[in-house]
Amino acid sequence: MTYFQQLLIISPLVFLAGFIDSIAGGGGLISLPAYLMAGVPPHTALGTNKLSSSIGMVFSTGAYLREGYVYKPLIPISIVGALIGSWIGAQSVLLLDEQILRWIMVITIPVITLLIIFKKDLLVPETREVNRVREQIIAAIVALTIGWYDGFFGPGAGTFLMLAFVGILKLDAVTACGNTKVVNFCSNIAALVVFIMAGTVNYALALPAAVFGIFGNILGAKLTIKNGAKIIKPIMIVVVLILMLTVLRDIFNVI
Repeated sequence: MTYFQQLLIISPLVFLAGFIDSIAGGGGLISLPAYLMAGVPPHTALGTNKLSSSIGMVFSTGAYLREGYVYKPLIPISIVGALIGSWIGAQSVLLLDEQILRWIMVITIPVITLLIIFKKDLLVPETREVNRVREQIIAAIVALTIGWYDGFFGPGAGTFLMLAFVGILKLDAVTACGNTKVVNFCSNIAALVVFIMAGTVNYALALPAAVFGIFGNILGAKLTIKNGAKIIKPIMIVVVLILMLTVLRDIFNVI
């Protein structure tokens, strides 16, 4: 496959991934397979995808920050928790079988999907009684847990983080998106440094693809800020369904 053919496959899918990721997380479910479809070796695909997605995420994160859709008191503890959880999760791979987690997700993802579809007030802002100590503890537990999942398994971590910010910490949907982007961006940068040091980034593919990812992220963030839950909910349903298909594919590939 020629370089031009690779870009023809990767670029539109990275645009779509950036668009979806800026709204509901889970863009990696689209962009990583795009690199693999283009014939990029798995380890290089991981590093290359991480660079292009991180560059695109700068712009969606910036959009949420500029518009004030980030609840800043939760950011430091969420970032620290996610990074620690991710490190623990990566270590857990050596001790636990990913297949167990896949089967658990086959059971839980349909429940999450039905919850998103039928719980009409899921993404509707609630009146929050702010207890800073309590919300910091909850945010730390949430970030550690989802960070562990991200390090151990990964797909859809941003979507789960956003659902936790809305469902448990009671942020409005757009602010939950903003907080998710900030936390995800920081964890992505930490992983990207590892990939760069390992030499598993194809810059010739990552940088042109990142341009398309930037436009996707900007468009998605603007639509989210303008439309809120009306656009977040359907995109989130699409993401969890893609995640379900991904998990089923992995299970039956192994089996």
